[in-house]
Amino acid sequence: MSDARRHLAIAPAPLGGAEARTLIARLNAELTERYPNAADRHFGLTEEQVTCGSGVFLVASLDGEPVGCGALRRLDGGTGELKRMFVAPEARRLGVGRGILDELERHARALGLERLVLETGDRQHEATAMYERAGFGRIPCFGEYEHSSASLCMEKSLDPGSACPVT
Repeated sequence: MSDARRHLAIAPAPLGGAEARTLIARLNAELTERYPNAADRHFGLTEEQVTCGSGVFLVASLDGEPVGCGALRRLDGGTGELKRMFVAPEARRLGVGRGILDELERHARALGLERLVLETGDRQHEATAMYERAGFGRIPCFGEYEHSSASLCMEKSLDPGSACPVT
């Protein structure tokens, strides 16, 4: 099947569900390989942070197969943080990551957030490039990432006028 005919679906999923656990295990394994120093890895995310108006956890499926995930958690009244962004190697360069990012931004607007922040690693050049293409700019590292030598932090202001309801 050609890439143009593949079906991408992105939907909320429980953080503790089987698809989420499998994707997060793959993400953690990849990050552990890229960043052997445990101080350079930030895996924290709880179910409470991605439910009940606090955020969302998304799973992306390509032709019915789970191939990616991403999360949004509210940090404060107007700011959300993107977490646990991952696309399986076999699905990279097919628009999955950008699809997840666009859907997380849509959820952020629906939650009334005005700003998104994120942390990525300095060895994840492909992720950094995607975020920059999406309008994110670099900022000083914040919170738990302040003293992580491998962290890059970014932010993006959201246009409140483009909010649309999440269905």
